[in-house]
Order: sequence, then C-alpha cells, then structure tokens
Amino acid sequence: MDICEKVFGFELTFKTSEKLFSYKGADKGTLFMLDKCEIKEDDVVLDLGCGYGLVGISCAKVVKGNNVVMCDIDPLAVEYSFINAEQNNINNVTIIQSNAYENITRDDFTLILSNPPYHADFSVPKRFIEHGYKKLSYGGRMFMVTKRLEWYKNKFISVFGGVRIFRNDGYFVFMGIKTSDLKLNRNKKV
Repeated sequence: MDICEKVFGFELTFKTSEKLFSYKGADKGTLFMLDKCEIKEDDVVLDLGCGYGLVGISCAKVVKGNNVVMCDIDPLAVEYSFINAEQNNINNVTIIQSNAYENITRDDFTLILSNPPYHADFSVPKRFIEHGYKKLSYGGRMFMVTKRLEWYKNKFISVFGGVRIFRNDGYFVFMGIKTSDLKLNRNKKV
C-alpha cells in the first residue's frame, strides 16, 4: 500500500505493509508528536521503533548531515524504512535492526522520538525511557507519544526530574530534557 503524508512542509510517500503499525496512514499521535518536537537542522535524531520510517525520514528532510538514526526490532519495518528512504530521496540516514538501543552505538542524540507499543506491559517503554536518557547529550530531548498518562508521566519525572506534557484528541506527548546524570543516579536502588 502507498500513502502520502505532509510533514514539516514536505510531501512524502511511503510504501507500507498491513503487518506494520499504522499502515493505512500516519498515526494521529505520531503527527502530534512531530508537531511538538521543534526539530532543528543541527539536531542528532534517533527514531526509536521506526516502523516504515515516517518519523526518521521526515526528520532527515530537516536535519543536516548524517544525523538521523532509525531503528526497529522488526526486520520488515527495517526493510520498509530502507525502501521509503530511497523513495523519498533520503540518503543521510542510518537504518538499523535493533532491540531498542542494543545496536545503537551513538550516545550524542539531541532528540529521541518514539511511539512505543503502549498497549502491552510497560517493560518496553520503561527500557526506552531509562536507556534513552543515557543516549542523550546534555540538553537533549526525548519525546514519546501514548494514550496513557499516569505511568508515563511518573516514569519521565523519575528519570528526567520533570516532564512537559502536551494533550490532544486522546494522545499525550511527553517531553523530557536531560540536564545531568544526577537524576538517573538518584533513582538507582542501592
């Protein structure tokens, strides 16, 4: 299936598969997150759980250099991300099959974006948030979109020391900013 989306002012086309998340068109929550992330051309971006590549490819239209990394645990998602990067004339991204951060070597991200599988248990987003903090540079931001509020709000506060929450049409976008390693160390159990 082919879909068209306008993101950051760019018209993009994507091939999708019914086996991938939101294959009929961009998820409203993902578009809301992208609207709130205020991407800059000098950002270093990680699209965590990239699916068919909408977020990372959209970011690559704005970010200069080779500063966009996209990853997904699903080999089909990675395959479609490669197809869609080529289809949208994007050659400045790194696309990796990875279980969360397992194969991600960079730790200088200024922006991590994710729409995690929030209908399952919290083990995946817990790992995304805790390890994401470590992968951000100081001042780096993590954005995550879900339809659940309390657990995510509390997790962001415990890891980042605070959270900014945007709400729209049943979706919540959480933004945490890395200010130091003290917050993460404070939360370690002894």
